[in-house]
Amino acid sequence: MQGGDSTVSSSHLSPAHVGSRLRAAREAAEMTQAKAAALVGLARTTLVAVEKGVRRARTGELQRLAQAYSTTVNTILRREAAFVEFAPRFRKLASGAESHCSEAAELLERLVRAEVELESLLGVRRSFNYPPQRPLLGGDVVRQAEQDATELRHWLGLGLAPVRDMLSLLELDLGLRVYIRPLALEVSGLIAFEDTCGACMLLNAEHSAGRRNQSAAHGLGHFMSSRGTPSIMRAERPGKSPEERYADVFGRTFLTPVRTVTQRFREITAGSSRLTRQHVFVLARYFGVSSGAMVRRLEEVGAAKQGTWDWFQRNGGITDQDVLEAPAGWAAQSVAPMPAPRSSTLRIDLLAAEAWRTELLSEGQLAALLQLGRVQLRELLDAAEEERSSADGAPELPS
Repeated sequence: MQGGDSTVSSSHLSPAHVGSRLRAAREAAEMTQAKAAALVGLARTTLVAVEKGVRRARTGELQRLAQAYSTTVNTILRREAAFVEFAPRFRKLASGAESHCSEAAELLERLVRAEVELESLLGVRRSFNYPPQRPLLGGDVVRQAEQDATELRHWLGLGLAPVRDMLSLLELDLGLRVYIRPLALEVSGLIAFEDTCGACMLLNAEHSAGRRNQSAAHGLGHFMSSRGTPSIMRAERPGKSPEERYADVFGRTFLTPVRTVTQRFREITAGSSRLTRQHVFVLARYFGVSSGAMVRRLEEVGAAKQGTWDWFQRNGGITDQDVLEAPAGWAAQSVAPMPAPRSSTLRIDLLAAEAWRTELLSEGQLAALLQLGRVQLRELLDAAEEERSSADGAPELPS
């Protein structure tokens, strides 16, 4: 990403398109080309070339022109987002009593539009690295899901290792658009796909990091098998359709491969005659899932007796907070810290911070665009600025 007077480029907005918008903004301000050029320190011939699309506008020029026209750069460069219209399809999936699903779908649509707009403002081209789709073939969907999850792991170079950061894998390795915002507790997340903006996933910030990982892996299963169909991931009402069964098995296999689960279970419980809470803590943190999902997976692969999770629930339970606060020193060689809970995701945070740093958008505009409170946005910007300050003296990126 570039600031200053770097050239603005966009895979969707051509120089001619930007030029026509600048001309429209100038005319709306009732300003001649000569006056506008003089105000922003350009030759009139340069402004004419920009408006005709013969010459690309630079970021600094756009900022000065927008100010002269009493508007903002993002208003000038705002792309028509009519192509991001999957909320109506989600509404067809939700029953009349599930208004929270429709609200979540509308939020996802707004966040996708926001990220696309930030990309346009900063001249960023989105990279996608989607694996081949694996449509359901009929027959045994469980076996298909297991095979497809294992194949994707190898395609990503994971082998049988745990997924250390599921959200970064989705965002950076695959190129999905991922957002985390508070949703109704009944909704774990949503996933949708459009040709123009790609795959988009919204996860519930109210759920623990482990549960969000599971929801993300479940959504990835939907993306693998039926990416053209939007899906609502419900927290407590698993679907019985082949697509839901596939996504459920795919997610479990992707996060907790049988061989790795069995091997780590044997290592961690060596010398023990009973499965303890500490065993569950370590395994859940190692695989980045909730305690309940971990125990049920142990039951599924035959490492624990059926009904083990029910026994724990009847005898004090195990909470996801227990897993996060488990003693780090215990079996430390076998477990990595679970990623800290997030209220947002890396990529959109970086885009927002850069738009603010280069004064393309104000804090108020960013807060409205990202559907964040001013305090949350300030924390995001402060963290980005602290990271930027710590990089002072580091080699500059090529322009």
